[in-house]
Amino acid sequence: MTFHISRRTLLAGSTATAATLALPRGARAEGPLKVAYVYVGPIGDHGYSYSHDQGRKAVEVKFADRVKVTYVENVAEGPDSERVIRQLATAGNDLVFATSFGFMNPTIRVAKQFPKVKFEHATGYQKASNVAIYNARFYEGRAVIGTIAGLMSKTGVAGYVASFPIPEVVMGINAFTLAARKVRPDMKVKVIWLNTWYDPGKEADAAKALMDGGADVLVQHVDSPATMQVAESRGAYAFGQASDMARFAPKAHLTALVNDWAPYYLERVKQALDGSWQSGDVWWGLKEGMVKLAPYNPALPENVRAAADKVKADITSGALHPFTGPIKDQKGSLRLADGQRIGDADLLKMDWFVEGVQS
Repeated sequence: MTFHISRRTLLAGSTATAATLALPRGARAEGPLKVAYVYVGPIGDHGYSYSHDQGRKAVEVKFADRVKVTYVENVAEGPDSERVIRQLATAGNDLVFATSFGFMNPTIRVAKQFPKVKFEHATGYQKASNVAIYNARFYEGRAVIGTIAGLMSKTGVAGYVASFPIPEVVMGINAFTLAARKVRPDMKVKVIWLNTWYDPGKEADAAKALMDGGADVLVQHVDSPATMQVAESRGAYAFGQASDMARFAPKAHLTALVNDWAPYYLERVKQALDGSWQSGDVWWGLKEGMVKLAPYNPALPENVRAAADKVKADITSGALHPFTGPIKDQKGSLRLADGQRIGDADLLKMDWFVEGVQS
């Protein structure tokens, strides 16, 4: 059973939830487990919110009438998200998944008011006794596509359409650049910041500007397929974001960084149902299957496939960490010595760019 509640309805205090608003804070009514998802973009973005929603659908299929699922899409980070998350808790939801980085502080504040409600926040770093955090090692997949980009580019310039300069995005740009420069030392990565996760018009304009600046390979950390479509129309290569976007650009799309949240959601809902749920901290990647690569474009040469597969296999086995020194930053200063690997704590606060990034 699924309910789609619009952001406007929640913020207006719709009478649709009047019956449940009378429940005591944190109380759970008898019956199905009530699970809610909060998305920063539309579920039709074909990117990040879409990939989370595929996980929600897997929960519904697996648990059927044992769960009652609600989702709210297009929730802006900031005050709006806090009001939405609080309304979902007030409405009697037992488990709330807040899926964007900017929902972190609002989730923590609401969780303090609803100690009996379980909250999960994606891509953040603050926990509480009733707040778990989960994240994907997106940067591992970025290292694979960086390898492909370095081998496929003719101009030696990649264009990166980026959302916000937060650690998740910064480490992705860096991982991509490091991998590309391993196979092509003169590779440059030009970045345009949009300060939005989803705006097809801005994404398309940025992609065009990057190509006008010499990029023949486009990468994105925004959620619509607009970048892919620009690459397709102008004969460039590109990589999808969060899901397989090949249908939007069958010639340009070389592969995509795919987020598979379903196994995590299935496990956490199961734990909420059987009473074993506890706060935790999960950061999974290629090894665990939370990060995957979409099928390669048939036109990708065999040597490029082999190089990408080796990077993927070595990361999965632990033989390779994408951030292994020597690594210099944009100013030429040594950040990691030869053989040194950056730790997770430093990755999660990364605010500097490696050599080769033009941001």
